[in-house]
Amino acid sequence: MVKKLPHPSLDIVDSHGTELAGKNIVLCVAGSVAAYKSIELARLLMRHGGNVKCVMSNASTKLIKPDYMKWATGNNVITKLTGDMEHIELADYKRSDLLIVYPSTANTLGKLATGIDDTPISTVLTVAFGSKIPIIMGLAMHRSMYENAAVKKNMNFLRKKIDFVSPQMIEGKAKAPEPEDVLLFVLKKFGGSEKLRGKKILMTAGPTVEKIDSVRVITNQSSGKTGTLLASELISAGAKVTLVYGPGTSEPPKGAKIIRVNSVDEMNKAVKEALKKKFDIAIMTAAASDYVVKNAISSKIKSDKKEINVKLVKAPKIIDIIKNKQKEIFLVGFKAETDISKKELVSRAKKKLKDSKADMIVANDIGRNYNKDPNYNEIIIVDSKSTTKIPRTKKERLSKIICKNIEKRI
Repeated sequence: MVKKLPHPSLDIVDSHGTELAGKNIVLCVAGSVAAYKSIELARLLMRHGGNVKCVMSNASTKLIKPDYMKWATGNNVITKLTGDMEHIELADYKRSDLLIVYPSTANTLGKLATGIDDTPISTVLTVAFGSKIPIIMGLAMHRSMYENAAVKKNMNFLRKKIDFVSPQMIEGKAKAPEPEDVLLFVLKKFGGSEKLRGKKILMTAGPTVEKIDSVRVITNQSSGKTGTLLASELISAGAKVTLVYGPGTSEPPKGAKIIRVNSVDEMNKAVKEALKKKFDIAIMTAAASDYVVKNAISSKIKSDKKEINVKLVKAPKIIDIIKNKQKEIFLVGFKAETDISKKELVSRAKKKLKDSKADMIVANDIGRNYNKDPNYNEIIIVDSKSTTKIPRTKKERLSKIICKNIEKRI
């Protein structure tokens, strides 16, 4: 069987950044003369990592050929709905991350506002609107149409429900915003940050595994979720992330450079090797083993023994080497404790801040409350000047909060 090669147009993906890596974006092209600009927008989104699929109105296919959009995106273009239920495939719950209508006409705007779905674009929009997939519109029309009371009524109805990228008022027309303006709006929507864009970040995440013999190991229950979610947020902010990742169950984000490791020794060596290059920020989220087996056995220990003794010795703290290698790096550490008071948690976090020469510590209690649902957490962020307590919330939200706190402090 001959393996199908990726479409040649996909060669540009990630060439300008990875902020949109892993993001599925639906680009709806309505029948405006500005339709030709949608080709450039698709390419810009791809250059920042996005996977773009295009839906074209019948009117727009008379202005630009669907083959142009297939060339631009590397994906088949939808010009009609069939038994394959393309509208559900693209816009049902969590099927895509964003839907952009560019250019958008007064007709398309009105259909979304009034629930009319008699074309591929309007039907896709209706599904996306119902499934709460974010929608962005870049309007293009004559000024008199833009100032029409009915058009304004439709915009006002939708304004708190979708986003609009402002048109350019030129020559009596509300001209479609430039593709670069739409791109910047999209990047900001996904967490783009002027302070973090282009920053080189070294991260560790996940557990480590320490061998007892050839089949038995000592490890912990870390999924790596906090680290991978934070890495994803940083990528969306525009940072360039290198992730040294232990055998966690959480999927690492697209757009990061992944270095796979198993043991704490492998993680330690990988971090030292990575630090031969300059980084702006280091974030140590990994639940690396505190102890390792002193004399691991290369073969399997026989199971007929009534008792075996395993001697553990202290493992090196990876966070302690960071500032010795790069003094100017912004260092973020994580401190996990169990079933202690918040006052004591803050005290231990401050001690770790001092001992590791870190700039910021994220502390949490992984005792009783955490084990009720590990998808939630409660953290305390400590630096040399302040202590910020974040109440129990989902890890997805916590990753955004941690990212914003790093952005604020750098």
